[in-house]
Amino acid sequence: MARKRSFNQSLLLSALVGMLVVIVVMLTLESLLSNQSARNAMLENEMTKLDAQIKEIITLDEEIKSLKQRQAMILNLQAARNQPVYLLDELVDITPVGVVLKSIKQTDVITLTGHAQSNARISEFLHNIDMNSRYLSKPTLQESKLTTVGQGKDLRKLFEFTIKLTILDRPKER
Repeated sequence: MARKRSFNQSLLLSALVGMLVVIVVMLTLESLLSNQSARNAMLENEMTKLDAQIKEIITLDEEIKSLKQRQAMILNLQAARNQPVYLLDELVDITPVGVVLKSIKQTDVITLTGHAQSNARISEFLHNIDMNSRYLSKPTLQESKLTTVGQGKDLRKLFEFTIKLTILDRPKER
């Protein structure tokens, strides 16, 4: 009976120690879990802050791109503001005697219309544009036709022409 009692006490003591070990392990695991949850919450909070900063950086990058585009447009406009002066100055220098310009129209290309005494004068004009012009390039004769200008004694036969060409952003080197 004393053995049985000693066995029961050992059994009870083992059960109490086992329960105590289980409780300690549970408390330790619960502590670790709460620490990890706190770390996860802190990481989520920091990620939210970083997302906000990333959005702000993206917005700033877009603003920088927009400002750079505006700056480029302003520089292009400043470079282009003197183009009409250069164009007219070039035309004075390269227009041969016997050629009269009636109109100058600028869209994507420049369209010149005028009268010439002969097709040879038109050819000379095209050659001057191609070889001697610093600001004009790619001359293309669109039309050349014989017309009459004036009345009575002033009646003359002239060649009416249309030339298309481009103006350069930067002058050609001579």
